[in-house]
Amino acid sequence: MPKKLLLLLLTLIGSSSITRAQFGFSHEVGAIAGPVMFMSDYGVRQDTETNIGNIGYGIGLIHYLNFSYRAECNCYTPETYFNDHFKLRTELSYNKTNLQHFGKWVDDKKQGPTAQQLRAMRGEASVTDLGMQLEYYPLSIREFTATEGSFGPFVSLGAHYSFFRPETYSKLGRLDQPGVLPTKYIGATSNDSGSTWSVVASVGTRYKLTELSDLMVDVRWQYYFSNWVDGLNPDEHLFPENKANDWLVWLNFGYIYYLD
Repeated sequence: MPKKLLLLLLTLIGSSSITRAQFGFSHEVGAIAGPVMFMSDYGVRQDTETNIGNIGYGIGLIHYLNFSYRAECNCYTPETYFNDHFKLRTELSYNKTNLQHFGKWVDDKKQGPTAQQLRAMRGEASVTDLGMQLEYYPLSIREFTATEGSFGPFVSLGAHYSFFRPETYSKLGRLDQPGVLPTKYIGATSNDSGSTWSVVASVGTRYKLTELSDLMVDVRWQYYFSNWVDGLNPDEHLFPENKANDWLVWLNFGYIYYLD
């Protein structure tokens, strides 16, 4: 499935000359990477040790429609508020996080069977995303584009379709063996791949590096409409501490190039 998504994204980028001719957009392409803090059913909610311990990584390819500039004529589009303050971002990305339980329930002082079972549990969340975000720039995009060394802050909101592949296991043995899992996780694990929608919001800024390139940094919040992304889904009625779906925070660093 990721190969099909990559082919689709490359096809969209490859059609840029047709899009420029028909609609007067210009295009930008780039790459992003950075650490991911994955919030799952592993560990304790709002626990610093859990948040720091369950950090993975993310990488991605991005493409922008720039409405303020027409590359085929080397000129600006008609000046409207939308053209000068919005860009449309398409993204193909991948993130992966190794997961385990942290926090008070696995403290070294706890030596009961439940604590030992929790300490032995391991997981992995791998997610491939394809989607779009509309980015809003409160300052003028034209002025930012024309000024090297300037900053272009933005906020964005969008939706992604997410393909996830979890892996859950225990150092004590097979998950279906007695005594391997704590009671709350019996029958609540899955290693099956799946897909779901997710909502994405971010805040960040660009830095004008050269006439045709920018550096970018942003912080993303992404919420999945599924609680199976990490492979765990305890009964939320019996265990309300696990009622929230999986979500993440991703600190992105990127490089963006303007296509002529």
